Amino acid sequence: MTDVKIFGEHDARTKEQMVRCMQYGSVVGGVLCADGHLGYAQPVGGVIAYEEHISVSGVGFDIACGNMAVKLDLPKAAIADRVGPLLEKVAANVSFGLGRSNAEKVDHDLFDSPLWQEAELIGHLKTMARDQLGTVGSGNHYVDLFEDEDGLVWIGVHFGSRGLGHKTATAFIKAAGGKDGIDVAPTVLHQDSDLGRQYLAGMTLAGQYAYAGREWVVEKVRSIIGGEVLDTVHNHHNYAWRERHGSAQGGERELWVVRKGATPAFPGQRGFVGGSMADDAVILSGVESETSAASFYSTVHGAGRVMSRTEARGRSVKDPATGKRIRQPGRVRHDEMQAWLRDKGVRLVGGDLDEAPQAYRRLPDVLAQHAGTVKIEHVLRPFAVVMAGADVFDPFKD
Repeated sequence: MTDVKIFGEHDARTKEQMVRCMQYGSVVGGVLCADGHLGYAQPVGGVIAYEEHISVSGVGFDIACGNMAVKLDLPKAAIADRVGPLLEKVAANVSFGLGRSNAEKVDHDLFDSPLWQEAELIGHLKTMARDQLGTVGSGNHYVDLFEDEDGLVWIGVHFGSRGLGHKTATAFIKAAGGKDGIDVAPTVLHQDSDLGRQYLAGMTLAGQYAYAGREWVVEKVRSIIGGEVLDTVHNHHNYAWRERHGSAQGGERELWVVRKGATPAFPGQRGFVGGSMADDAVILSGVESETSAASFYSTVHGAGRVMSRTEARGRSVKDPATGKRIRQPGRVRHDEMQAWLRDKGVRLVGGDLDEAPQAYRRLPDVLAQHAGTVKIEHVLRPFAVVMAGADVFDPFKD
């Protein structure tokens, strides 16, 4: 079996999951990034390169989840006295949460794409996708406002293809006879099979959809807070790319590189990587090195979880004595999360304990594990965060 290049420290179950994935399809190499953790079939932070296969499990349920950040010509000082009202307006005009439709209908050329006919298995999802375009979702999906080293405002968003991606992954896993779960074999399709060709068409559509959604939300937020765009960074981190990579025998070859919660970072390629709701984010770019090449030019997509959502926020359990359901507390307390936010000067709308900073690694520590493969162009300090509320469950999150 091909070796896995591992950055940082990981628990045994995450590494076992990665090893299992490497045993299916025409695998030529794998990487586990420093922000990695257990995922559905393939770890988040896991990168696998194939000669002729695409992993539906590797791309995951939130196809084309990614980040977009734009720099504005607007100083934070210009809006410092009205951040609260601006956040309320953002929350009122952008839809957060499960299965939401966008009250403002968004038309886009992607709905006329011939890919809808090529991906027959998901053609019926077009109406739902049209209604949801421009919605954000919940979990770790967000709209953030940051301040950079020059005092200028950046808008950052994180979300993917919503119900379209989730239902696409579900349909192809089922059609291929695969299993949905944690400790299961990945669902791998050959690029030349009928299902493989359909899936690539569907994945491409979901990618275009995610880009369109993030662009719409960023522009909506910009129209609310003001300013003009000076710089844009936009990237998927759940996707399969056809790329040229060198081999140990010399020369280059075309490979399918499946990144699940990993950011492409070819030399000079820029990415936006967030921390937690109250930690700095970064704009980074790839650097040429032996380590970069060995990682298929991939880097982290965030700080990475250190505890599950349930561990962080607790759960509802049945009291054996009374038969009633009671709240079993998690590892993070509400006052601890609020104290962290206050200390960092971050105003939060929505969110829950499962997204508390305490549930995540620290981004500088994670990036340090990838030293020599990326360089930091900007450090972005969050001062306002909008997420879905604590009462929202969303299966579409990555």
